[in-house]
Amino acid sequence: MKIVMLGAPGAGKGTQAKLIAESYGIPHVSTGDIFRANVKGGTALGMEAKAYMDKGELVPDELTVRILLDRVSQEDCRNGYVLDGFPRTIPQAEVLDSELSKMGEAIDHAIDVEVPDENIVKRMGGRRACLKCGATYHIVHIPPKQEGICDNCGEKLVQRDDDKEETVKNRLKVYHEATQPLIDFYSGKGVLKTVDGTLPQEEVFAAIKAILG
Repeated sequence: MKIVMLGAPGAGKGTQAKLIAESYGIPHVSTGDIFRANVKGGTALGMEAKAYMDKGELVPDELTVRILLDRVSQEDCRNGYVLDGFPRTIPQAEVLDSELSKMGEAIDHAIDVEVPDENIVKRMGGRRACLKCGATYHIVHIPPKQEGICDNCGEKLVQRDDDKEETVKNRLKVYHEATQPLIDFYSGKGVLKTVDGTLPQEEVFAAIKAILG
């Protein structure tokens, strides 16, 4: 079972990808994690990617797909995997599609976790983080016991730049321009299903399980 997770930043697709991985016993494959593992491990692919990253350039789609295919060809992915953070654009989806079809494989499900932009701005704007121990909170949904102070280590909580309203709106704009067309791409292949990401986490997951069977 090969699954692609789609959804705007902050829609909760990463959380759902982890739940799918645990429930179905397949790896949660996040491109960010693979890049870091390859760079840290000093692999040939990692060094190639690092050369671009060090110059502040985007890693080309073709190299990103090679790194991804290297990961999904490993033994633990034999029964499937759930992709999180890839593909982000139509060219990436097309390269992935063509490489998988050479192996006689294809994406089985593309799940779009749909959340309106205004919900995402509120959701991400309420996030607070502890820079010392990495704990994360939400001023409405997961508030710390003492306002502005981390429960774990007592450090002051901050709002990351990524979660500030202007940044979130900008990320959403980029998402709609580059990633939203993937919804049409996978819809055209007959594998797209949409779930309501505004529901509680467990209800979103129940809807996904109903799709995956």
